[in-house]
Amino acid sequence: MSDTWRKGFSAPRRRLGSLLRTSPKKLFVLTIAIFFTLCLLAGGSFRARRYYVEKAKQDERIPYHWEKYPRLSGFYHGVRTLVNYTDWVPEQQITEKTKPLIHEVPPMDPVVVNPYPDFSSSEYLQDHHPVQRCYVDENEKFPAPDIFAYPGIPAGMPAPFWGSYESIGVAPDRCWERFGRFGPYGYSYNPAEGGLGLSNNSAHAGAEKVQDMFTKVDYRKVDWSKAQKKCFEKNQKRFDPEAARGDGATEGKKVVKRSAYVLRTWTGYQYTDIQLLSLRAMINELSLKSGGEYDVHLLVHVKDNSIPIWASEEVYNQTIRENVPEEFWGITTLWSEQQMRTYYPGPFPEEENFENHSKSDIHGVYRSAHFALQWFAQQHQEYDFFWNWEMDLRYTGHYYEFHNGISEWAKEQPRKLLWERSSRFWIPGIHGSWSKFSQLVERETMESNEKPVWGPVTFPTSGRGMLPSPKENTPPTKFEEDNFQWGVGEDADLIVFDPLFDPAKTNWVFRRDVSGYNTSLEIPPRRVAIITVARLSRGLLNTMHEETFRMHHTMFPEMWPPTVALHHGYKAVYAPHPVYFDRQWPLDVMDKTFNYPPTPQDSPFGWGEHNMQGGSFYYNAGFSGALWRRWLGANENGEGGKKMEESRSDRMCLRGTLYHPIKSESVE
Repeated sequence: MSDTWRKGFSAPRRRLGSLLRTSPKKLFVLTIAIFFTLCLLAGGSFRARRYYVEKAKQDERIPYHWEKYPRLSGFYHGVRTLVNYTDWVPEQQITEKTKPLIHEVPPMDPVVVNPYPDFSSSEYLQDHHPVQRCYVDENEKFPAPDIFAYPGIPAGMPAPFWGSYESIGVAPDRCWERFGRFGPYGYSYNPAEGGLGLSNNSAHAGAEKVQDMFTKVDYRKVDWSKAQKKCFEKNQKRFDPEAARGDGATEGKKVVKRSAYVLRTWTGYQYTDIQLLSLRAMINELSLKSGGEYDVHLLVHVKDNSIPIWASEEVYNQTIRENVPEEFWGITTLWSEQQMRTYYPGPFPEEENFENHSKSDIHGVYRSAHFALQWFAQQHQEYDFFWNWEMDLRYTGHYYEFHNGISEWAKEQPRKLLWERSSRFWIPGIHGSWSKFSQLVERETMESNEKPVWGPVTFPTSGRGMLPSPKENTPPTKFEEDNFQWGVGEDADLIVFDPLFDPAKTNWVFRRDVSGYNTSLEIPPRRVAIITVARLSRGLLNTMHEETFRMHHTMFPEMWPPTVALHHGYKAVYAPHPVYFDRQWPLDVMDKTFNYPPTPQDSPFGWGEHNMQGGSFYYNAGFSGALWRRWLGANENGEGGKKMEESRSDRMCLRGTLYHPIKSESVE
């Protein structure tokens, strides 16, 4: 033994002897300390044992029925397997599983994606004012950039189970990889050049062709507020009814409607590099490239109610500087729950609430996220529509193509049986075309005993009663006399991304969180769309505001806009955007599970929500985040990453898909 080791070994014995000779008072304190230490150790041991017992129980649980279905793997085929759309066979239809042909390099070149109207065409200029070009920088050196996709699809890529690309006006024959989608926003070039330098760990076969197609922008010097404002000012005639009336030479020009694209964020939110890329994409593709049809806003929840953001411009600006990246300072609006207490004082007495399941405060963001959006809309009546967008959403495709396509699709939907169609999932693999699906809903509705929704819905009220509904929402004819004409060509007041279901037919936990109505009467009829992502018209938001501040009516956030639309006869639709699943569900089982649950408890919007976990869009969808991170090039659950991509078919190339929720993202 070394002397050092001996000294270290004998020292504790000497300290113990000195302790035994200490005073009784010190011994008592020491005994108490030892006792509590042992208790903590025992408690920790107990919690550890309980954790492993619970984990074992979970491991022993009976698997959900969908977990036995085979996994789909075609999502992960890369750019070196691309085929023409006409040659693509979805993985669900492949009978013999064979490896796709893998080329040395991508077999096709990337192309510019331009989903905008031909602003320079004689047809467009006949009806509209000219569109002036917009720039990213104040000196107008860098025009709003293009983005790029491959004109093909990876061999064996699965098809979406719900919705379709063609129906919502999105090109079905292309796919997106990370260099073409995010390269123009700084993904692939170095921070010294104003980029983010995220592509160092990425597989990159053929990526040099994409990078040669765009000019690098130094995003360290970009002020998106100035860029949006200048773009709007240059194109203001397009949106001005007075200018549309013209002076003879320009008479009869159409007014283009404008939208506020409102991203809901909060103090303390961590803006990842991928989030920065996504925000830049939204502003460029929705606002600048469209000639000012959208303005992107950050609506930031100030969680600390003691910060007087309404009383001091200095405090307001300092709060923004501390919580928002500099390039977005100018597009930020702050709000707080304390502010909403003043704006919507109520009263909202508990005795006028049917059931507060969450036991939360009515002014808390959890129960009344819509208060802030209603307030924001009152400050910005210049917009025709407001997109309520969440920070944990991602989209692989082109934002304008997606949002404009959905808006136009919704505009062409007739009102007759619209609520009934919007309450179901359209599964093209079993229902066929949208037209056939619509006929099925019509037949089944007529065979049921339920009365279709037709105009504003009435129900027993007392006390404060109800606001009158807008006259334009009154049906022009009886239900039986309408030949699916009413509503065609009319902009939708509410567009949602999950079905508009009747919570009374489910055991959704917040179905009775209804305030301000007479609780001695039957609960009012309601509708819900899970996830608060939606497009709302100015008229609908104004009615929601009036209902809240005049009538003291409100409901859980996912229930409030659809229910106000139901009560007052607004046009509301569920947009059938493409949704993927990670397993090969039998289509008849999927239809029964999601469209015909045998009991309220089995509803996918209640205890049956586990069925959504393998999907690409829902509040609890686990597949969404996993697929998104793999698309970014990250290693997910031991798969993916640069080495695996290079050894197989290179980086993934996915069709335009809306993902939710994305709770974490990485490019490593």
